[in-house]
Amino acid sequence: MSESAQSAPPVTFPPAFLWGAATSAYQIEGAVREDGRTPSIWDTFSHTPGKTADGETGDIAVDHFHRYREDVAMMAELGLNAYRFSISWPRVQPTGRGPAVQRGLDFYRRLVDELLAHGIRPAITLYHWDLPQELEDAGGWPERDTAYRFAEYAQIVGEALGDRVEQWITLNEPWCSAFLGYGSGVHAPGRTDAAASLRAAHHLNLAHGLGASALRSVMPARNAVTVSLNPSVVRTVSQDPADLAAGQKIDDLANGVFHGPMLHGAYPETLLAATSSVTDWSHVRDGDLETIHQPLDALGLNYYAPTLVSAADEQASGPRPDGHGASAYSPWPGADDVAFHQTPGERTEMGWTIDPTGLHELLMRYTREAPGLPLYVTENGAAYDDKPDPDGRVHDPERIAYLHGHLSAVRRAITDGADVRGYFLWSLMDNFEWAYGYGKRFGAVYVDYTTLERTPKSSAHWYSRAARTGELPPLED
Repeated sequence: MSESAQSAPPVTFPPAFLWGAATSAYQIEGAVREDGRTPSIWDTFSHTPGKTADGETGDIAVDHFHRYREDVAMMAELGLNAYRFSISWPRVQPTGRGPAVQRGLDFYRRLVDELLAHGIRPAITLYHWDLPQELEDAGGWPERDTAYRFAEYAQIVGEALGDRVEQWITLNEPWCSAFLGYGSGVHAPGRTDAAASLRAAHHLNLAHGLGASALRSVMPARNAVTVSLNPSVVRTVSQDPADLAAGQKIDDLANGVFHGPMLHGAYPETLLAATSSVTDWSHVRDGDLETIHQPLDALGLNYYAPTLVSAADEQASGPRPDGHGASAYSPWPGADDVAFHQTPGERTEMGWTIDPTGLHELLMRYTREAPGLPLYVTENGAAYDDKPDPDGRVHDPERIAYLHGHLSAVRRAITDGADVRGYFLWSLMDNFEWAYGYGKRFGAVYVDYTTLERTPKSSAHWYSRAARTGELPPLED
């Protein structure tokens, strides 16, 4: 260790800071046909030939449905004080309509009780991309009715768990649901319709507003209602006016399309103008923006890598950052005049650039966008090609360095005035990584997909020390 490193003050966090990890239902639960659960769009998509790597599905995933007690005990051993998980909509309300299946709700009651018994704060995400297939068959998110069905579902879950769970997230990354699901088609349901993707974005916004109201109608006032967005940190290759215009267009499509109505009660005028050739926005009805613009108790932000763009007359040096592989269709409606570039620097196994400065930039931006609103990093993490050594241990120094860099960026943002109250590592354990199947490992805990044995990686032990002490351990450990 260098003399400067020895003399540097420790990176410490506020005492009440939440140290958590995050998962989603379809990626970890398995048990897709138990207790009345019916298919979601991801069941259908993953069982469609050619849609996922090697045709892999979440049928078993990592069997969290049967192993949740073991998994909660593992979280407690690691010293986590918060756990963000999602509810499987078709496990609770199989058709997306009507009364709940109590057996489905009972699983989440048991999970919440187990977490609380171990001193771990549950944070529930109501929608992490697993729309009941029957609702997709009726038109999915491009149809207005889906937003009302979501509100009904939110009320059901809020009534069942609102007495014990204080932190609620309506939607996870609605950008992915709208633009990867209905624009580029690389996510379920796999549709490629630019106009439909914009309608889906609006109806997801509407679902958030209706869902937030539904939750508050049945839960104690102490409970916090929020949303998890995945805003892009959009950078341009130059300050040329054409490049800046390209950056504005992508900022609107990535960020303003959601935070505009949610935080400010309006879509950006530049977004409406840029997409006028795709849709006339007549699907936005009177009163919708007021419904969407619900007061939030906090804001969740997911961050992985920045986005670099220019005007399209430049030669792009990298693939479109559509999140999950190449596509013949663009997830960016109305942005055919924008080129995307690979950002410089080291990359994870996903090919995403490692750039903690982007996380600091994001936190400071939303400190300005929503003054006084508490922030949470609800996802941040990296995939690496992790393998056990001959002794069965999994050493992942790259992930430790990634976490150290990004958590240091969070601490810098707090010092600079951002009210960041917690960090949820993505992900607790290796799992089904959507269209990539099981080929990309994001977990702090290694999962042997043959035996389903869990093995905490060295990054899990590093993160455990941070959670227990509120201080980032040195990289040398």
